[in-house]
Amino acid sequence: MISKTIAHLDLDTFFVSVERLVNPTLAAKPVIIGGVSDRGVVASCSYEARRFGVHAAMPMRMARQLCSQAVYIRGDMELYSRYSRLVTDVIADSAPLYEKASVDEHYLDLSGMDRFFGTYKWMHELRERIIRETGLPISFGLSQNKTVSKIATGQAKPNGELQVLPEQVHPFLDPLSIRKIPMVGDVGFRLLRSMGVAKIGTLRLMPPDMVQQVLGKNGLVVWKKANGIDPTPVKPYSERKSISSEHTFEQDTTDMVLLKQTLAHMVEKLAFELRNKQKLTACVTVKIRYANFDTHSRQKQISYTAFDHILLNTIMDLFAQLYSRRMLIRLVGVRFSHLVGGAQQLNMFEDTPELTGLYQAMDHIRRRYGKTAIGRAGGLAIAGAD
Repeated sequence: MISKTIAHLDLDTFFVSVERLVNPTLAAKPVIIGGVSDRGVVASCSYEARRFGVHAAMPMRMARQLCSQAVYIRGDMELYSRYSRLVTDVIADSAPLYEKASVDEHYLDLSGMDRFFGTYKWMHELRERIIRETGLPISFGLSQNKTVSKIATGQAKPNGELQVLPEQVHPFLDPLSIRKIPMVGDVGFRLLRSMGVAKIGTLRLMPPDMVQQVLGKNGLVVWKKANGIDPTPVKPYSERKSISSEHTFEQDTTDMVLLKQTLAHMVEKLAFELRNKQKLTACVTVKIRYANFDTHSRQKQISYTAFDHILLNTIMDLFAQLYSRRMLIRLVGVRFSHLVGGAQQLNMFEDTPELTGLYQAMDHIRRRYGKTAIGRAGGLAIAGAD
């Protein structure tokens, strides 16, 4: 079996680091980013704030009680998206194969490169270049697969680097908390702790079928990760990666209500697909084809999102700019591109957690009863015709 060399790069407290670049007076101060009212939640916080017990996803009211002296900032995803692209550009210029896993982390497959030069030295130089060209602190882990390299990155933070050689994997993982294993959430952690399992080494020595009985279908994968086994490949990243939808009308039309209903339905369908696959988009495109088959499109780069209301407003603005000839339209299309993995973070910059709950409830209904079971009134008529 050919040995792999996988690196994981993670920008340290990314949102906070960007804010400190823009405003250097924030350096060394406790900084908390998110919805700034008591109804908001924490999206990110500095290490100085973490010392007070503040962490991401915490209600902002609780964060204020724990760290009243912090600087509170409403997030600016457009700004963070721009810096995320800068980091990706540096990586793309050097790495033979990379995957953008989220706005602030990347995986690199460096397998075979050690025949020409040391991969640790190469990664060190890449990290130094990212820091030099973007001004952002970043850490990396380097090992035999995604899981071990990601855990190594966590141990290297803040602003550090760590290599775990194949013969060091078990000694490295064994003393660490089971919380360090990707896929072990709060429920899995509590179940394992109730069995007296606290360290990865203990989990590694358990019979795999027992772990599966406790954790369900993901139990075997978690057990393999505890043993330093992860065959997941680095998926090549391309800004062209996209999802799209098109609709051809039975009769060419200039009915603006129908056109907008159709666009709204496509946006809802694609946004649900994004959230279902834990993806975000940073570029939206609208396409129209006139009755004479002339085809035109317009696109716009946006902040990373998977929210219908944000995407729909952008799509409607683009359509208004694009549809200027008032000719009969044969087809309309929507495309979301520049996709990255990651949970939706924009909700944490808002002061309306009810909106997040609404999306979660709607998505739950769609998963259970079908994609067209619920939606905006404007798009339901079109959905029913699908």
